[in-house]
Amino acid sequence: MNTRPYRDIIAKKTRQIMVGSVPVGGDAPISVQTMTNTLTTDAKSTIEQIQECAAAGADLIRVSCPDIESTDSLRSIVKASPIPIIADIHFHYKRAIEAAEAGAACLRINPGNIGSPQKVMDVIKAAKDNGCSMRIGVNAGSLERPILEKFGEPCPEAMVESALEHSKILEDKGFLDFKISVKASDIFLAVAAYQKLSDLTDTPLHVGITEAGGFRTGTVKSSIGMGMLLWGGIGNTIRVSLSDDPVNEVKVGFDILKSLGLRHRGVNVISCPSCARQQFDVINTVKILEERLSHITTPITLSIIGCVVNGPGEARETDIGLTGGGKGTHQIYLGGLPNHRLKDEGIIEHIVELVEKKAREIEVELVVKKDKKLKISSIAR
Repeated sequence: MNTRPYRDIIAKKTRQIMVGSVPVGGDAPISVQTMTNTLTTDAKSTIEQIQECAAAGADLIRVSCPDIESTDSLRSIVKASPIPIIADIHFHYKRAIEAAEAGAACLRINPGNIGSPQKVMDVIKAAKDNGCSMRIGVNAGSLERPILEKFGEPCPEAMVESALEHSKILEDKGFLDFKISVKASDIFLAVAAYQKLSDLTDTPLHVGITEAGGFRTGTVKSSIGMGMLLWGGIGNTIRVSLSDDPVNEVKVGFDILKSLGLRHRGVNVISCPSCARQQFDVINTVKILEERLSHITTPITLSIIGCVVNGPGEARETDIGLTGGGKGTHQIYLGGLPNHRLKDEGIIEHIVELVEKKAREIEVELVVKKDKKLKISSIAR
C-alpha cells in the first residue's frame, strides 16, 4: 500500500519513439538533453563539449547545423559522440538530409518551414532511410506569419495549432517517429501550451522554458515551469535552457527530476541553511561535499544538518546523515539509525569515504539482482 499518495505523479500516456538508442515516451524514463554552444565546424571542441555533457549524465545532445560545412563536420562528431545527436535544422531541407546521412539520431525541424511537399518527402525519406526520428520544435518567438495574423500574438492556442499543423504534415506522409515541443520564454505561455497540446495528442513531448536566462534566473524559471508540467505528468524529455555551460543545463535538469522523484542520479544532498544553532560550518561543508561527490552517479541520499532540532529526523529518511552536536562532536547516521560520532576535523573526508563505500555496495547489489534475474529468465526458457 502506498502510504504517500501525495507523491504520486501519473505520467500522461504517449507513444514511444527511439532517438538513437534512447527511448522517448511510453514507459521510458524522462531523458535529459542539452545543446552544444561551440561552432559545429570546430569538431574537436564540439566533441569535447559533448563528452563533458555525457559525463554529467546527458542522454541526448543537440548540435546546430546552419550550413553545409556544419553537416560535413557532423559526421565525425557523430562517430565520436557517446550519446545520440539531434541535428538542429532551420528552413533548408538539404541540411536535414545531410544531417540524417551524417548519422544524426534525430532532426529538430519544422516541416512547414521546409518548403514544398516534395522537399518534406525528401526529408522524411532521408529520416526513414537512416533510422532518424524528428522533433517538431514550435517556439513562441518564431511562429508562422499566418498563425500570428490569425491570433494576433503568441498564445497557447496559436502554438498548439502550429504544432498540430506541422505534425499533420508528417502523419499524412506516414511518418510517426517524432516528438513535439511548444516552448516559450514566458512560463505561463509555455505551461498552458503544453497542457493544451498534451490533451490533444499522444505524441511524446519535449519540454522546456526557452531562453530562460542566466544560471540563477534560468534555473528558477525552468524549475517553476518544467516542475508544473512534470508534476502534472507532462514531459518525456527535457532541456534546461541557460546562458551558461551546457554541463550546468544537464545538472539542473537532473536536479529538477530528482526533486520530483522522477529520476535519481548521484548524491541528493539535504542540508539546512544554517543558523546560530549550527555546530559546524554547514554552508562550506556542503559546498565542498557537492564538489567532492560530483563523480558519484549512484543514487544516494545524504543529509547535512547543523544541529539536533531537525538533524535526527532528516537523517532517518536518508542513506547517510550528519547531525551537528556540541563540543565539536557530531552524530553520523547510517540507514537512518545512529551509528557513530565524528569530530570536526574529520567531517569532509569521512563523509566522502562513507558515500563512496555506500555507492560501491549499491552497485554490487544491483549486479547481484541482475544476475538473479538472468538466471531466473534462463531457467524459465
